[in-house]
Amino acid sequence: MSATPVSPPAPGAVKAPRIPVQSSRLAALADVWLPRLVLSPTVIASLIFVYGFIFLTAYLSLTDSHMMPNFEYTGFGQYTELFGIDRWWVAAANLGIFGGLFIVFCLAIGLTMAILLDQQIRQEGALRAIYLYPMALSFIVTGAAWKWILNPGLGLEKMMHDWGYSNFSFDWLVNSDMSIYTVVIAGVWQSSGFVMALFLAGLRGVDDAIIKAAMVDGASLPMIYRRIVIPSLRPVFFSVLLVLAHIAIKSFDLVMALTAGGPGTSSDVPAIFMYQFSFTRGQLGLGAASAMMMLATVLAVLVPLMYMETKGARNGR
Repeated sequence: MSATPVSPPAPGAVKAPRIPVQSSRLAALADVWLPRLVLSPTVIASLIFVYGFIFLTAYLSLTDSHMMPNFEYTGFGQYTELFGIDRWWVAAANLGIFGGLFIVFCLAIGLTMAILLDQQIRQEGALRAIYLYPMALSFIVTGAAWKWILNPGLGLEKMMHDWGYSNFSFDWLVNSDMSIYTVVIAGVWQSSGFVMALFLAGLRGVDDAIIKAAMVDGASLPMIYRRIVIPSLRPVFFSVLLVLAHIAIKSFDLVMALTAGGPGTSSDVPAIFMYQFSFTRGQLGLGAASAMMMLATVLAVLVPLMYMETKGARNGR
Protein backbone atom coordinates (compact mmCIF):
# COMPACT_ATOMS: atom_id res chain seq x y z
CA MET A 1 0.00 0.00 0.00
CA SER A 2 1.50 3.28 -1.06
CA ALA A 3 1.69 6.21 1.36
CA THR A 4 -0.60 9.14 0.71
CA PRO A 5 1.49 12.07 -0.54
CA VAL A 6 1.38 15.19 1.64
CA SER A 7 0.63 18.29 -0.36
CA PRO A 8 3.04 21.18 0.23
CA PRO A 9 1.63 24.31 1.89
CA ALA A 10 0.08 26.81 -0.42
CA PRO A 11 2.21 29.78 -1.31
CA GLY A 12 1.69 32.68 1.10
CA ALA A 13 0.02 30.54 3.78
CA VAL A 14 0.77 31.61 7.35
CA LYS A 15 2.19 28.89 9.54
CA ALA A 16 0.76 28.57 13.07
CA PRO A 17 3.37 29.56 15.62
CA ARG A 18 4.74 26.74 17.69
CA ILE A 19 4.25 27.24 21.40
CA PRO A 20 7.31 26.23 23.36
CA VAL A 21 6.75 23.33 25.73
CA GLN A 22 8.30 25.32 28.59
CA SER A 23 5.81 28.19 28.12
CA SER A 24 2.81 25.84 28.15
CA ARG A 25 4.04 24.24 31.38
CA LEU A 26 4.44 27.64 33.02
CA ALA A 27 0.92 28.61 31.92
CA ALA A 28 -0.48 25.40 33.38
CA LEU A 29 1.33 25.98 36.68
CA ALA A 30 0.06 29.57 36.75
CA ASP A 31 -3.52 28.38 36.19
CA VAL A 32 -3.19 26.01 39.15
CA TRP A 33 -1.22 28.11 41.64
CA LEU A 34 -2.11 31.73 40.85
CA PRO A 35 -5.70 31.50 42.27
CA ARG A 36 -4.30 29.80 45.37
CA LEU A 37 -1.69 32.51 45.85
CA VAL A 38 -4.33 35.24 45.44
CA LEU A 39 -6.72 33.62 47.94
CA SER A 40 -4.11 32.49 50.45
CA PRO A 41 -3.87 35.83 52.38
CA THR A 42 -7.65 35.83 52.89
CA VAL A 43 -7.66 32.19 53.95
CA ILE A 44 -4.76 32.71 56.37
CA ALA A 45 -6.36 35.84 57.84
CA SER A 46 -9.66 33.97 58.33
CA LEU A 47 -7.91 31.05 59.99
CA ILE A 48 -6.10 33.37 62.41
CA PHE A 49 -8.60 36.15 63.12
CA VAL A 50 -11.82 34.10 62.97
CA TYR A 51 -11.20 30.47 63.82
CA GLY A 52 -8.06 31.19 65.82
CA PHE A 53 -9.86 33.63 68.10
CA ILE A 54 -12.84 31.29 68.38
CA PHE A 55 -10.46 28.63 69.66
CA LEU A 56 -8.83 31.15 72.03
CA THR A 57 -12.22 32.23 73.39
CA ALA A 58 -13.23 28.59 73.87
CA TYR A 59 -10.04 27.94 75.84
CA LEU A 60 -10.43 31.10 77.93
CA SER A 61 -13.91 29.92 78.91
CA LEU A 62 -12.21 26.93 80.54
CA THR A 63 -9.87 29.09 82.62
CA ASP A 64 -10.17 31.36 85.64
CA SER A 65 -9.42 34.53 83.66
CA HIS A 66 -10.37 37.89 85.14
CA MET A 67 -8.90 41.23 84.04
CA MET A 68 -6.18 39.51 82.00
CA PRO A 69 -6.13 36.09 80.33
CA ASN A 70 -5.06 33.21 82.54
CA PHE A 71 -4.16 30.16 80.50
CA GLU A 72 -4.28 27.64 83.36
CA TYR A 73 -6.99 25.09 82.61
CA THR A 74 -9.67 24.91 85.34
CA GLY A 75 -12.51 22.98 83.69
CA PHE A 76 -16.15 23.95 83.18
CA GLY A 77 -16.55 26.07 86.29
CA GLN A 78 -17.26 29.22 84.28
CA TYR A 79 -20.22 27.53 82.59
CA THR A 80 -21.56 26.36 85.95
CA GLU A 81 -21.29 29.91 87.28
CA LEU A 82 -22.87 31.32 84.11
CA PHE A 83 -25.91 29.06 84.36
CA GLY A 84 -26.36 30.11 87.97
CA ILE A 85 -26.70 33.84 87.13
CA ASP A 86 -30.30 35.01 86.80
CA ARG A 87 -29.28 37.85 84.52
CA TRP A 88 -27.99 35.35 81.95
CA TRP A 89 -31.36 33.62 81.79
CA VAL A 90 -33.11 36.99 81.47
CA ALA A 91 -30.81 37.81 78.55
CA ALA A 92 -31.43 34.39 76.97
CA ALA A 93 -35.20 34.78 77.34
CA ASN A 94 -35.04 38.27 75.80
CA LEU A 95 -33.05 36.87 72.89
CA GLY A 96 -35.76 34.26 72.34
CA ILE A 97 -38.50 36.91 72.40
CA PHE A 98 -36.61 39.35 70.21
CA GLY A 99 -35.29 36.74 67.78
CA GLY A 100 -38.62 34.97 67.32
CA LEU A 101 -40.71 38.09 66.81
CA PHE A 102 -38.02 39.80 64.74
CA ILE A 103 -37.76 36.89 62.29
CA VAL A 104 -41.52 36.29 62.03
CA PHE A 105 -42.46 39.94 61.45
CA CYS A 106 -39.59 40.56 59.03
CA LEU A 107 -40.59 37.52 57.00
CA ALA A 108 -44.28 38.44 56.96
CA ILE A 109 -43.81 42.15 56.17
CA GLY A 110 -40.96 41.60 53.70
CA LEU A 111 -42.83 38.89 51.78
CA THR A 112 -46.03 40.96 51.69
CA MET A 113 -44.24 44.04 50.36
CA ALA A 114 -42.40 41.92 47.79
CA ILE A 115 -45.67 40.41 46.53
CA LEU A 116 -47.26 43.87 46.27
CA LEU A 117 -44.29 45.27 44.34
CA ASP A 118 -44.31 42.21 42.08
CA GLN A 119 -47.66 43.34 40.65
CA GLN A 120 -45.86 45.88 38.42
CA ILE A 121 -47.37 48.85 40.25
CA ARG A 122 -46.57 52.47 39.51
CA GLN A 123 -43.53 54.09 41.06
CA GLU A 124 -42.12 50.70 41.96
CA GLY A 125 -38.56 52.00 41.88
CA ALA A 126 -39.34 54.84 44.28
CA LEU A 127 -41.21 52.57 46.69
CA ARG A 128 -38.41 50.01 46.60
CA ALA A 129 -35.89 52.72 47.46
CA ILE A 130 -38.07 53.96 50.34
CA TYR A 131 -38.42 50.46 51.78
CA LEU A 132 -34.70 49.79 51.44
CA TYR A 133 -33.60 53.12 52.92
CA PRO A 134 -33.64 52.00 56.60
CA MET A 135 -31.13 49.27 55.78
CA ALA A 136 -28.66 51.97 54.75
CA LEU A 137 -28.63 53.24 58.34
CA SER A 138 -26.53 51.73 61.07
CA PHE A 139 -28.25 50.12 64.05
CA ILE A 140 -26.85 52.90 66.24
CA VAL A 141 -28.72 55.52 64.20
CA THR A 142 -31.86 53.38 64.15
CA GLY A 143 -31.73 52.88 67.92
CA ALA A 144 -31.20 56.59 68.59
CA ALA A 145 -34.04 57.61 66.26
CA TRP A 146 -36.53 55.18 67.76
CA LYS A 147 -35.44 56.18 71.26
CA TRP A 148 -36.62 59.71 70.46
CA ILE A 149 -39.81 58.46 68.81
CA LEU A 150 -40.79 56.16 71.69
CA ASN A 151 -39.72 58.49 74.50
CA PRO A 152 -42.96 59.37 76.37
CA GLY A 153 -41.81 62.94 76.97
CA LEU A 154 -40.56 63.66 73.44
CA GLY A 155 -42.04 61.39 70.82
CA LEU A 156 -45.25 59.62 69.89
CA GLU A 157 -47.01 59.90 73.25
CA LYS A 158 -46.32 63.63 73.57
CA MET A 159 -47.44 64.24 69.99
CA MET A 160 -50.77 62.49 70.62
CA HIS A 161 -51.24 64.50 73.82
CA ASP A 162 -50.57 67.73 71.92
CA TRP A 163 -53.24 66.71 69.38
CA GLY A 164 -55.77 66.40 72.19
CA TYR A 165 -55.65 62.65 72.88
CA SER A 166 -54.75 63.03 76.55
CA ASN A 167 -55.61 59.41 77.41
CA PHE A 168 -53.17 57.98 74.85
CA SER A 169 -50.27 56.11 76.46
CA PHE A 170 -47.29 54.38 74.91
CA ASP A 171 -44.60 54.02 77.54
CA TRP A 172 -43.02 50.75 76.41
CA LEU A 173 -39.56 52.28 76.40
CA VAL A 174 -39.64 52.86 80.17
CA ASN A 175 -41.79 49.83 81.01
CA SER A 176 -39.66 46.90 82.13
CA ASP A 177 -42.28 44.40 80.92
CA MET A 178 -42.48 45.87 77.40
CA SER A 179 -39.04 47.35 76.70
CA ILE A 180 -37.79 44.34 74.74
CA TYR A 181 -40.67 44.83 72.29
CA THR A 182 -39.42 48.29 71.41
CA VAL A 183 -36.23 46.60 70.21
CA VAL A 184 -38.41 44.34 68.03
CA ILE A 185 -40.15 47.38 66.51
CA ALA A 186 -36.88 49.12 65.64
CA GLY A 187 -35.28 45.94 64.29
CA VAL A 188 -38.26 45.06 62.09
CA TRP A 189 -38.41 48.63 60.75
CA GLN A 190 -34.79 48.45 59.65
CA SER A 191 -34.61 44.92 58.25
CA SER A 192 -38.00 44.42 56.55
CA GLY A 193 -36.89 46.31 53.44
CA PHE A 194 -33.84 44.10 53.05
CA VAL A 195 -36.02 40.99 53.33
CA MET A 196 -38.39 42.50 50.76
CA ALA A 197 -35.50 42.97 48.31
CA LEU A 198 -34.42 39.34 48.66
CA PHE A 199 -37.96 38.03 48.16
CA LEU A 200 -38.59 40.38 45.24
CA ALA A 201 -35.46 39.08 43.50
CA GLY A 202 -36.73 35.54 44.05
CA LEU A 203 -40.20 36.40 42.73
CA ARG A 204 -38.75 37.93 39.58
CA GLY A 205 -36.89 34.67 38.99
CA VAL A 206 -40.08 32.58 38.83
CA ASP A 207 -40.95 31.50 35.27
CA ASP A 208 -43.93 33.51 33.97
CA ALA A 209 -45.03 30.59 31.82
CA ILE A 210 -45.90 28.56 34.92
CA ILE A 211 -48.03 31.39 36.31
CA LYS A 212 -49.80 31.95 32.97
CA ALA A 213 -50.51 28.22 32.66
CA ALA A 214 -52.01 28.18 36.16
CA MET A 215 -54.19 31.20 35.30
CA VAL A 216 -55.40 29.45 32.15
CA ASP A 217 -56.39 26.49 34.31
CA GLY A 218 -58.54 28.84 36.38
CA ALA A 219 -56.33 29.30 39.45
CA SER A 220 -56.77 32.58 41.30
CA LEU A 221 -53.82 34.86 41.99
CA PRO A 222 -53.76 34.13 45.76
CA MET A 223 -53.80 30.40 45.03
CA ILE A 224 -50.98 30.77 42.50
CA TYR A 225 -48.81 32.52 45.08
CA ARG A 226 -49.73 30.07 47.82
CA ARG A 227 -49.34 26.85 45.81
CA ILE A 228 -46.70 27.71 43.18
CA VAL A 229 -44.74 30.91 43.76
CA ILE A 230 -44.06 30.87 47.51
CA PRO A 231 -43.00 27.17 47.61
CA SER A 232 -40.52 27.91 44.82
CA LEU A 233 -38.83 30.50 47.08
CA ARG A 234 -37.38 27.82 49.39
CA PRO A 235 -33.72 28.90 48.82
CA VAL A 236 -34.67 32.53 49.48
CA PHE A 237 -36.39 31.56 52.72
CA PHE A 238 -33.25 29.70 53.75
CA SER A 239 -31.03 32.73 53.08
CA VAL A 240 -33.42 35.13 54.82
CA LEU A 241 -33.74 32.94 57.92
CA LEU A 242 -29.98 32.60 58.13
CA VAL A 243 -29.35 36.35 57.85
CA LEU A 244 -32.11 37.33 60.26
CA ALA A 245 -31.08 34.76 62.86
CA HIS A 246 -27.50 36.00 62.64
CA ILE A 247 -28.64 39.62 63.13
CA ALA A 248 -30.82 38.69 66.10
CA ILE A 249 -28.22 36.61 67.93
CA LYS A 250 -25.43 39.17 67.63
CA SER A 251 -27.68 42.17 68.37
CA PHE A 252 -25.72 44.63 70.47
CA ASP A 253 -25.58 48.12 69.00
CA LEU A 254 -29.35 48.41 68.45
CA VAL A 255 -30.13 47.43 72.05
CA MET A 256 -27.39 49.67 73.47
CA ALA A 257 -28.59 52.70 71.50
CA LEU A 258 -32.28 52.13 72.22
CA THR A 259 -32.56 50.83 75.79
CA ALA A 260 -28.98 50.09 76.96
CA GLY A 261 -30.43 46.86 78.33
CA GLY A 262 -32.84 48.68 80.62
CA PRO A 263 -34.88 49.60 82.49
CA GLY A 264 -32.62 47.65 84.81
CA THR A 265 -31.79 44.48 82.90
CA SER A 266 -35.28 43.99 81.43
CA SER A 267 -34.08 44.26 77.79
CA ASP A 268 -30.66 42.70 78.31
CA VAL A 269 -29.39 40.31 75.60
CA PRO A 270 -26.44 37.88 75.59
CA ALA A 271 -24.21 40.21 73.56
CA ILE A 272 -24.55 42.97 76.18
CA PHE A 273 -24.06 40.44 78.97
CA MET A 274 -20.85 39.20 77.34
CA TYR A 275 -19.49 42.71 76.78
CA GLN A 276 -20.18 43.97 80.28
CA PHE A 277 -18.86 40.93 82.12
CA SER A 278 -15.75 40.71 79.92
CA PHE A 279 -14.70 44.34 79.69
CA THR A 280 -16.40 46.30 82.47
CA ARG A 281 -16.61 43.78 85.31
CA GLY A 282 -13.25 42.10 84.72
CA GLN A 283 -14.60 38.54 84.40
CA LEU A 284 -13.02 37.54 81.12
CA GLY A 285 -13.53 33.81 81.60
CA LEU A 286 -17.23 34.22 82.33
CA GLY A 287 -17.62 36.52 79.34
CA ALA A 288 -15.86 33.95 77.14
CA ALA A 289 -18.26 31.27 78.38
CA SER A 290 -21.24 33.45 77.45
CA ALA A 291 -19.67 34.08 74.03
CA MET A 292 -19.35 30.34 73.46
CA MET A 293 -23.00 29.90 74.37
CA MET A 294 -23.86 32.51 71.74
CA LEU A 295 -21.81 30.54 69.22
CA ALA A 296 -23.67 27.39 70.25
CA THR A 297 -26.95 29.22 69.59
CA VAL A 298 -25.76 30.21 66.12
CA LEU A 299 -24.82 26.59 65.39
CA ALA A 300 -28.16 25.38 66.77
CA VAL A 301 -29.87 27.56 64.16
CA LEU A 302 -27.39 27.06 61.32
CA VAL A 303 -26.96 23.27 61.40
CA PRO A 304 -30.68 22.36 61.07
CA LEU A 305 -31.15 24.94 58.31
CA MET A 306 -28.13 23.60 56.42
CA TYR A 307 -29.36 20.03 56.88
CA MET A 308 -32.85 20.84 55.57
CA GLU A 309 -31.42 22.74 52.62
CA THR A 310 -28.99 20.00 51.59
CA LYS A 311 -31.65 17.33 52.12
CA GLY A 312 -34.05 19.27 49.91
CA ALA A 313 -31.34 19.66 47.24
CA ARG A 314 -30.67 15.89 47.31
CA ASN A 315 -34.37 15.17 46.92
CA GLY A 316 -34.59 17.60 43.99
CA ARG A 317 -36.82 20.13 45.73
